[in-house]
Amino acid sequence: MRILIWHVHGSWTTAFVQGPHTYVVPVTPDRGPDGLGRARTFDWPGTVVELPPERLRDAGIDVVVLQRPHEHALVERWLGRRPPMVYLEHNAPHGNVPDTRHPAADLPGVPLVHVTHFNRLMWDAGSAETTVVEHGVVDPGPLWTGEIPHAAVVVNEPVRRGRTTGTDLLPAFARAAPLDVFGMGTDGLAAHLGLPAGRCRSRELVQRDLHRAMARRRLYVHPVRWTSLGLSLLEAMHLGMPVVALATTEVTEAVPPDAGAVSNRIDVLTRAVRDFVADPARARAAGQAARAAALARYGLPRFLDDWERLLKEVTR
Repeated sequence: MRILIWHVHGSWTTAFVQGPHTYVVPVTPDRGPDGLGRARTFDWPGTVVELPPERLRDAGIDVVVLQRPHEHALVERWLGRRPPMVYLEHNAPHGNVPDTRHPAADLPGVPLVHVTHFNRLMWDAGSAETTVVEHGVVDPGPLWTGEIPHAAVVVNEPVRRGRTTGTDLLPAFARAAPLDVFGMGTDGLAAHLGLPAGRCRSRELVQRDLHRAMARRRLYVHPVRWTSLGLSLLEAMHLGMPVVALATTEVTEAVPPDAGAVSNRIDVLTRAVRDFVADPARARAAGQAARAAALARYGLPRFLDDWERLLKEVTR
């Protein structure tokens, strides 16, 4: 099967392209949002093929995975036809929740696929056929050592996104343990929060280096208020890290009690951070439970099997 998909979400796509198909990603000279091409910071197999828009009509596309509202028009313009399509929604709704209407509600014959049951519940999909294919993660292995008694945080553009990503909560966590914040747009974060550099360090790393750096930290903190389900959280669990997270969106489904601490009480969460930093053996046990839970629910084989069934249904 030849699947047309735009490079929109690097971490999610890295799991998706591990399947048995050919994955065609549009590429434009400027490598802009509609033609980013193959990933440069993720490891993608040779079955991911870049093609410019003018060659897509003859590419033999069997099915299209839409991820943004305007891609539907691009398909008709670039392919000159309407092959089977599904619309993959990565995000929880913003705006007038829970009355936010999904763009795919007005696309007849295009199933809407959510990555969490929370998202399916919160989006107004109208009469669109909806389903859930939960995340899958390429297993980085049980790399946790916890040798650095800091908390790792992974978030992109924390200053711009502010309360959405829980950036305002970081000072409270930094009082419990030094924070190492990884992600794009994290430069100057400590100064923005008024924190000493020793309590909040930030940098951007490519994926393969990020996992190794995370795994050296004692625990993972997930301060995000409103997101779908952060893949960095699931990756931390795969690494064998204990997690401390807000009990928002899908987190309570993903993190079992013995894998760390999940709460909406900041005092409970910061106390858990202190406890894990002070007790490496406890951190190790919680991290092992986190890894077992992540492999069982968010393992790559289940994810690929679910997508295989769905793609066969829409193309038959």
